[in-house]
Amino acid sequence: MPRKFLVVVDDSPEFESALRYAARRARSTGGRVALLRVIPAAAPDAHWAGVREEIERQTRVEAETLLNKWADEAAERSGATPLLLIERGEPQDAIRKVVGEDAEIKILVLAAGSGGRGPGPLVSAVVKQGGAFTGRKLPVTIVPGELTEKDIEDLA
Repeated sequence: MPRKFLVVVDDSPEFESALRYAARRARSTGGRVALLRVIPAAAPDAHWAGVREEIERQTRVEAETLLNKWADEAAERSGATPLLLIERGEPQDAIRKVVGEDAEIKILVLAAGSGGRGPGPLVSAVVKQGGAFTGRKLPVTIVPGELTEKDIEDLA
């Protein structure tokens, strides 16, 4: 069973550092990258069900497009086709679900924000909750968001 490195695909500028690091580690250890895109859950308003369904369809298509874009880079850097995952809801709940369903996920890779923006909500939650964050014993690698390509090569 190859180990999987889970990376949450979000719109933050530091996400790319997490992806590059995870892909490089996957290549050097014979592992694989799993890319998770979390999309918001739709409001359960029955009156607007048709509109809600169309919004859900559009957000899913956008998530698939984004994952496919990053999948090419992950495959090129890691040497293996990544696993693509889409979940609805809150990011931490989605991470718990995915980690709980796939025992091959061995490491969660997150990138910390840089500058005055703070570390980011997921990194902050990991620091506050520790092992309870993922729902099982799982190492979390927090990558500085401002790492250069050379820095990642040296570290991974």
